Amino acid sequence: MQVSVEKTSELNRKMTVSVPEDVIQEKMAERFKTLAREVKMDGFRPGKVPAHVVKKMYGDRVRGEVSGDLIQSTYFEALQEQNLRPAGYPNIQPSEDKEGFQYTAEFEVYPEISLAGIDQIEVIRKNAAVEASDIDVMIERIRKQGATWSVIERAAQESDRVTLHFAGICQGENFTNGKVENQQVEIGSKQMIPGFEENLIGLAAGESKTFTVTFPEQYGNDKLAGKEAEFTVDVVSVEASELPEINAEFVQSYGIESGDIAAFREDIKANMERELKQALRNDLKNKVMDALYDKINVMLPNALVDQEIDSLMKPYAENAKKQNLKLEDLKLSRETFEKQARRRVALGLILAEIIQHNAIKTDADKVRATIEDMAQSYEHPQDVINWYYSDEKRLGEIQQLVLEDQTIDWLLEQAKVTDESVSFSDIMGKQ
Repeated sequence: MQVSVEKTSELNRKMTVSVPEDVIQEKMAERFKTLAREVKMDGFRPGKVPAHVVKKMYGDRVRGEVSGDLIQSTYFEALQEQNLRPAGYPNIQPSEDKEGFQYTAEFEVYPEISLAGIDQIEVIRKNAAVEASDIDVMIERIRKQGATWSVIERAAQESDRVTLHFAGICQGENFTNGKVENQQVEIGSKQMIPGFEENLIGLAAGESKTFTVTFPEQYGNDKLAGKEAEFTVDVVSVEASELPEINAEFVQSYGIESGDIAAFREDIKANMERELKQALRNDLKNKVMDALYDKINVMLPNALVDQEIDSLMKPYAENAKKQNLKLEDLKLSRETFEKQARRRVALGLILAEIIQHNAIKTDADKVRATIEDMAQSYEHPQDVINWYYSDEKRLGEIQQLVLEDQTIDWLLEQAKVTDESVSFSDIMGKQ
């Protein structure tokens, strides 16, 4: 086997592999022997068909099969010989010459990555704590979740729930498919587009109103994004909420059997601290990733970017299928995902280079601690722990997550880190 490689661009390679004719003939002869024992032909007993007859009848097919097998076996051997790491699948074109079999394989290779300047990364690390006032806000949110609603006769106010029928028109076209009926809207919940809920204040059951609002520029429907629309609403009913009292019965309904309010607050605080810890970690991780992406320039193989775009589009395609739609109906172009895909591919390559260059290994104790921490939010933590350790794929996902976190920790040791104190709401409001 002879191998030659041509560099057609910074990441593109054209590899030519030649296999001598005697190798082709040797492998074809083996295949003809097998066929001679198996082929059935009129006038000959099974296994007694002459070799020259088999060769005449199946020569082209056998040569094609042998050539295909040789491509598969020699391609990876040639890559190893030339120390090449292809990114994505190759474009292979076979050809025949007088001296044997030959094919060309065109593909992209992984880029060389320089980690120069990695010790100059600057990161702001946010710190926060759960205060008593944060617990009060959380308890109020829990109370609202348990609110009961009752119909009232007055006009709607902030936090009231309004049941209504409404229709919308944009540029002369009705975009609500006629009229939406019995839609419940809690004023102030930001369930509807900006300006809609505010226009419900002051309306009572039986009243109607026509008003104009503008859809956000980033709205999911291109036909409506950034455009002015006219809504007509008919109020069916107005309801006010009544919040439950914080007492022993209420506390017991949330799993505190003693009904002790102080224990309830401690339980809430523990959950909030767990969520805060994760949120702070995610924020720090994103800051490190942003700094890394800005500092290290990487030339990206198109094949990897295309694969990442496909991965990002997959959930949308699955969702469209459930709704009996085609992906094209969602009007999501590949360009929509390209920026995110390029960032993810670049960071994946950079982190992989850091891990390999610094021989960072997954810490089994940290994997265990991560799984145990995740399990604490479930009723039966040990069952969750066993669930992860009973499946290599699930465990592998956590191991990969921990390895990435260890790499972030390594980067933080090299970086210039500035601490900044913020409130619980500053962090959790972004989640």
